[in-house]
Parts: sequence; structure tokens; C-alpha cells
Amino acid sequence: MRGFLASSIGVTCAAALALPLTPPALAATARPVPAAEAARPAPHAGTPATTPAARRAAEPSAAGSTQSLPLRPLTRDRATPSAPATEQGLSRRAVRHFSLVGVVWDDPDAELHGRVQVRTRTAGTGTWSGWQDVETHNADHAADRDTPERTSGRVRGATAPLWVGDSDGVELRVRSESDDSAADSTGHASGTRNLPAAPPLPSGLRLELVDPGEDDDASSGDEEEPRAAGGANAGTPALTGTSAVAEASAANADLAPLGATEIAALNRAESEQEYLALNPGALTERQLRAKPYVGPRPGIVTRRGWGANEGLRESGFRYTKKVKAAFVHHTASGNNYSCSQVPSLIRSIYRYHVKSMGWRDIGYNFLIDKCGKIYEGRAGGVAKPVLGAHTLGFNSNSMGIAVLGSYGATKPSKSAVKAVARLTAWKLGLYRVNPKGKTTLKSAGSNLHRKGKKVRLNVISGHRDGFKTECPGRKLYGKLGSARSKAARYQGR
Repeated sequence: MRGFLASSIGVTCAAALALPLTPPALAATARPVPAAEAARPAPHAGTPATTPAARRAAEPSAAGSTQSLPLRPLTRDRATPSAPATEQGLSRRAVRHFSLVGVVWDDPDAELHGRVQVRTRTAGTGTWSGWQDVETHNADHAADRDTPERTSGRVRGATAPLWVGDSDGVELRVRSESDDSAADSTGHASGTRNLPAAPPLPSGLRLELVDPGEDDDASSGDEEEPRAAGGANAGTPALTGTSAVAEASAANADLAPLGATEIAALNRAESEQEYLALNPGALTERQLRAKPYVGPRPGIVTRRGWGANEGLRESGFRYTKKVKAAFVHHTASGNNYSCSQVPSLIRSIYRYHVKSMGWRDIGYNFLIDKCGKIYEGRAGGVAKPVLGAHTLGFNSNSMGIAVLGSYGATKPSKSAVKAVARLTAWKLGLYRVNPKGKTTLKSAGSNLHRKGKKVRLNVISGHRDGFKTECPGRKLYGKLGSARSKAARYQGR
């Protein structure tokens, strides 16, 4: 794939001149909100500013912003009042508009053993939800250890994000529990048991309330300046907001016009021609004579299409050598979203990954919604081997595909499973990989495979195959066999 890995470098500067200054559907952003401002009361529910323009007038810093609220002890042990609180949270309060929540803490290597629950107030109605659980085991979605992204000093521990829709009130409780007591509480076991003491909660707990911004907020506010690669002292100048947009679009210049909001679908014959065009001089004579098993390229919504604020991410791109495997995930962000809300949902996850968790960009290479639409994830080019932060220990030589939603007890839609098959048939085909086959990856270290171990895996694997985790949920994991077979058929095998 060397022939096109560098294709974006030569055109980025020209792309900056060719692109419109303001991309469509790009969410305007606010600078990090000071704690005092973040905690200030919001308008009472039932009297919201209902249009984006009115919202901006009433809450000028709200669009595309994150409110970060420190948690407070809710209970203390009276016998040892100086001991760390085993329950923290926030009392019911009004806040500025938000649509996604998560909890972060200081140490990315610390685990939150316990339960996180949140209640939210729907904007405009004043209706409070019931208590909703937030997935606490999320450390397995991360950059590999000892990589620049992991060791940047910005990375924090975090729960999975939870999509709650447009809200203006929140209440939170975080309770420390031993694994045994957590299982006991969810299983409703009766009787008394000698349970181990609850472990301390991680330090620096904060509630993150993310507002993705409105689709038409591009006309207000300026782009944030992207971080220089490797951090502030790396010596690499940061791009301007406009050139960052151009950089991201130029990475797909071989597939779509600059500034495109979607990469169009191709049939199989067109995809085979594309395969040859993307590999000039990189194929052997034998490979050129062989039938290319490349699935038809599916339509893919670009970052510009879902409104990515390119000023949030770190400038530049990071690549791995090739794509030998696809790891399928669920976002564990809940299923209470409509397909029309997906751009907002992805913008929220993107902001949470970068601003709250400290990553260089959104972690997944691709995202798929319940309607089967495919979205570009981490910047760098959808046909290229972009290094993601999705499967701790196995980010090299792989790609991460996240199906939006939670699929432990809920079946994924047929459209979503079909989209996984279509995407893998095309992308794996570009690297001459059989979706029904096996491959070997070298572990960078996980709780399932030690660092340096060579692991034999299905080409299309679930996250749980590389890390001891529930992801991608039992129901979605059970559909991967079907996805492998479909992908192979799409390739003509």
C-alpha cells in the first residue's frame, strides 16, 4: 500500500486552498469551561431556547462543549471519617445542555470497581429519566502501552460514554463495590455473605457532560487549534483549523473529491480497478495476474459529513504497516438513539475520546449505526492502515469497527451486521485478506495475551478475542460468523 500512503502529503497544501473555509455540518466548539462556569445553574426545564440560534444567544459557550464537574463524597464511614469515600456523585442539578455523559479519573491504569448510575432531565419537558447504568469497564478500548498516544501524559481513565439525548439536568452516583458484591447486587441474591471490603474509588473522579453542537453551528465560533503531534513540546507546529480540515479531506483524495461529505459506493468491477490504482508498483506480477478478491466499496460518510471539528484532534496521522484483521466492537453507549442523531452521537464520542480521555483522535477506524450506515472514524484515510486506539494490545496491523449501541442483551440489526460484512469485504480485500480466514498478530500486551505473544485469531474477530472483556456484547459477537461468511461472498470467494 506504499503507493498511496503518502498520497495525501503532496496535496494537503493545495487542498487547503481548494476547500471552502467553513465545512458543512461542522460543530462550533467552546474552549474548556472553567469549573465555576461549568457548575452554574442552567435555565429551568420547560423554558428552553428551542432553536440553535436562540440556544447560542442564551448559552453562547454551549455548542460543541464539555462541562467537567468534580464529584463529591455522598457517604463516609463514620468509624473512619478520614478514609476515602466509597460513594461519590452529584446531587440533582440544572446544567447547560448536553447529550452524552461519562466519568473520568486521573490514572488511566486504575480501574473503577463498582457501579456508575446517572439520571438526566430531558430538555424542554422537565421529565427525569430513571437511573441508568454506565459501563465502567472501558480500559480495553485504548492505545497500546508504550506508544506516544498512551504516554502523552494527557490520557485518563474513563467509563464508556452513554448517550442520553438533549438534556439540561443531571444526578450521578458512583459506588465502590467488590466484584462479588456487584454480582450479588445485579443477581439479587438473598441471604448474608462475608463479602470483601469495597476497594477505593479512583482519584480525581469527574462527570463529563458533552454537547455535540448543532449541525448548523458551523457559522458561529472558530475552530479550536489542533494539538501539535506528540504534545506541546514536540516541536511540530499545530495546523490551523482550516488546514486541519484540508488535511483530513486530502487523506481520502484518491477516493473522493476534496471536501466530499460521503465517499460513493462502487460495484465490484470498479472496486477491483480501484484496488489496482491504489497499489501502483506495489503488486508482484503474480498478484497482478491473480483475481483480486475485493468486495464492492460501500458508501462511507466522511468526517466532514458527520461534522468533525478537526481542531480537536492532534495534527498529522499515524499508520501501521497493513490491515490483517478487523476487530468488531460495540460502543456500549446505549441504544436510545435515532439514525438521524448519529452525526451528533459520533461528534460526542469524538469529543469524549479527545477532550475527556486525552486521546489524539476518536479511537475507532469506522463506526456503523443501527440503520447500516458506515462512517469514517479516526482521520488518515479510509483505505489506509490508520493506527487506531480500539483494542488494547492489538491496534497494530488491524482496524477497529464500532457498531453504535449496546449489544449484550439486544440483537444488532441485520443492516448493521450486513454493513460490517460489506466494509470488511472491501477494506480487507485491499490488503488481500480473506475474511473467513485466520491471521497471526503479535500482542503488545493485554489481560488475555502477554506482550510479545503471537496470537492466532479470526481475521474478523470480536474485541473479546484480544482482551478479556464483554465487548462487543454477546448478541453482536454471536453474529460475527455470519459477517465472515457474507464478507467472503462479497469478495467473490
